[in-house]
Amino acid sequence: MKFGIFMAPFHRAGENPTLCFERDLELIEWLDRTGYDEVFIGEHHSSGWEIISSPDIFIAAAAGRTRRIMLGSGVVSVPYHNPFNIANRYALLDHLTRGRVMLGCGPGALAADAHMLGIDTTQQRRQMVEGVKAIMRLFTEEGGITIDGSFFRLNDAHLQVKPYQQPHMPIFVANTISPSGMVAAGELGCGVLSVAAFAAGGLEGLPKRWAVAEETAAEHGKTVSRANWRMVMPIHLADSKKEALEDIREGGNSWIQDYFIDTLGAKIQFEEYPGQPREEMTVDRMVGRGGAIVGTPDDAIKRIREVQEASGGFGGLLGLAHEWASREKTLRSYELFARYVMPQFQGTVAEIEYSQRWAAGQRELLFNKSVAGIMTAMNDYKQHREAMGEKPSEIADQPVTRIRP
Repeated sequence: MKFGIFMAPFHRAGENPTLCFERDLELIEWLDRTGYDEVFIGEHHSSGWEIISSPDIFIAAAAGRTRRIMLGSGVVSVPYHNPFNIANRYALLDHLTRGRVMLGCGPGALAADAHMLGIDTTQQRRQMVEGVKAIMRLFTEEGGITIDGSFFRLNDAHLQVKPYQQPHMPIFVANTISPSGMVAAGELGCGVLSVAAFAAGGLEGLPKRWAVAEETAAEHGKTVSRANWRMVMPIHLADSKKEALEDIREGGNSWIQDYFIDTLGAKIQFEEYPGQPREEMTVDRMVGRGGAIVGTPDDAIKRIREVQEASGGFGGLLGLAHEWASREKTLRSYELFARYVMPQFQGTVAEIEYSQRWAAGQRELLFNKSVAGIMTAMNDYKQHREAMGEKPSEIADQPVTRIRP
């Protein structure tokens, strides 16, 4: 399983943006050092909280500060751009990073962005698929491509430089509440970023959503793989669940209430509490119904296994990057996850744990053999010194009990 983050990012309105960007870059450096596999970076242009406007520029900056982590757009809003420009920029990034780039695509998440650009929100999803098809053709076809699209035109277009990864870098599409993302993934034969798995009913509907992707892929002569399915969930770990919840409560409530409800106007309703007041829309509710992984490393391992079983299997888990806790606690959460959770799903500790259990089961036999070896060495030394006509040092007469732990 792959592990990483989905960096929208979320910063409370009113903070110094320069420092926010620097913290985001430092976080990616930390993830690179601690062994995470990938990070997806968002594109937004309004509403105050999600302030990265160009994933490709941000990826270029992050690439120079990291060594191995994969860097992707999460996601580039395809209807906002001519697909030719997207294809050219990500092909260039792919070369500059020696193949560390991924292309995540979406229709555009914020209605305010579409409004400013004069884009009809009812057409965005169709335009995304249309644009990604053009991008794939530019990546893979030789010669000129001419397309008279609904929101762009290409005349004998071609890329001077194809992607570094062949035939192209991994491509993902975002899936939120509606099935359109899964339909798009099936039609395009690409990966999926399930960015609303934490929403009410998100996890329960995952098997049906994946079935939509498979059915659509079959209709279009494509295939989709669960290995390229990424699940996005908020995550925070600490030494106890109580501590973890206390770490994030204030920041998490602000994220839900100040951003999703007060800024975006989201009508968040939990199924068991329809029409719930704003002040009851809390991070505790979200955690309580399994919409976030908050607790200890053991809690995280248990929950990921539950999501695996509920979904039928997926290829990667992305933590929804947050500043809902202090910086120190946030970085420690990522480290706890890397030290104790990731290895359980990557096959890196099974043999270590087996070896420990094997040694523990043989401890009496192995310890006695160790003692016998030590005693033999001591006797050999004693005999050697006596053969030389010398008195052995005191260590040669040390009783066995003195070398027991």
